[in-house]
Amino acid sequence: MNPLNADVVYKFVNQNIVMFHNSRLERLKKINLHEVLKKKNPYLFKAKNVTTASQLIQSILDAFISSSEEKMFGNFLEELAIFICSKVYGGRKSSSTGIDLEFENSTVRYIVAIKSGPNWGNSSQYAALRANFEKAKRVLSQSKQVKFIQPILGICYGKNKTRDYGLYKRIAGQNFWYFISGNKNLYTDIIKPIGYKAKQHNESYDKQKSRVYNLFTQEFLNEFCQAGEINWKSLVKFNSGNYEE
Repeated sequence: MNPLNADVVYKFVNQNIVMFHNSRLERLKKINLHEVLKKKNPYLFKAKNVTTASQLIQSILDAFISSSEEKMFGNFLEELAIFICSKVYGGRKSSSTGIDLEFENSTVRYIVAIKSGPNWGNSSQYAALRANFEKAKRVLSQSKQVKFIQPILGICYGKNKTRDYGLYKRIAGQNFWYFISGNKNLYTDIIKPIGYKAKQHNESYDKQKSRVYNLFTQEFLNEFCQAGEINWKSLVKFNSGNYEE
């Protein structure tokens, strides 16, 4: 185990958080109204009594952007965790399907699947996780150099207590960052560099988002509104119409 150099972590975060901001801005520039409308539930917005084009556009675009950003930021946290573990325990990105990180500590080989938050998957995804752990253990067990293999579900935020599920252990929040770094305060130490130039980046992003709101609202008014009202029948047909004689 090597002591964690805070300056090295700060430098990595500062460089890579810029990539996150650039990615979310580029994603915003590339989306179009039809893409967003096809992925959101029109019945929900009717049930919520959405009556104006601007209100509908803001609701669906905010929901679309939120899910997209959650995924991108999750990828950033995964890369950060792998980088930190590489500096402390010589960790490395795993080549096994569904496994993100591998490292050794004493006589234990850890194989880690990293998830952003505690509500990351459904029953099918948990079943796939177990299958991936079982396969990775089976392959690694063929090596005489590996003595004990411990699968870990690592979750970057949340207060879930560490729990042993037999095949794998779940480690979340502060405990997860401590597990990969040996530093109990790491989970709060990374807040400052994550906010690096956040105001500057978000000013550019908000400007582009306002532009998209306006363009989408104008386009929606032209395509899905009639006499100043949302044509729900037309919208639902666009979103879900697929009957064939």
